[in-house]
Amino acid sequence: MEHTLEWKLSLHLDEHDGKTRATVRLHTRDTELAGIGTAYRNPRDADVPEIGDELAAARALSDLAHKLLDAAASDIEAITSRPAALTL
Repeated sequence: MEHTLEWKLSLHLDEHDGKTRATVRLHTRDTELAGIGTAYRNPRDADVPEIGDELAAARALSDLAHKLLDAAASDIEAITSRPAALTL
């Protein structure tokens, strides 16, 4: 079975009081999942917003990856009636 799909991701970043928060959302035909990531700037560190953005975005994508893996495991278990052992 061959098929081609395109999944859309949206990434939103905001920063307040030295804390950067990233939210990444995955929209598919059947699923909507979200991952959250944060980064905190130490007050002694230089104010470089790009670093906070990168860290928060990476953590949000990692969170989303784990949630997507959990969804796949649940789908496998529903089909096989056995525990699925998946890792990143």
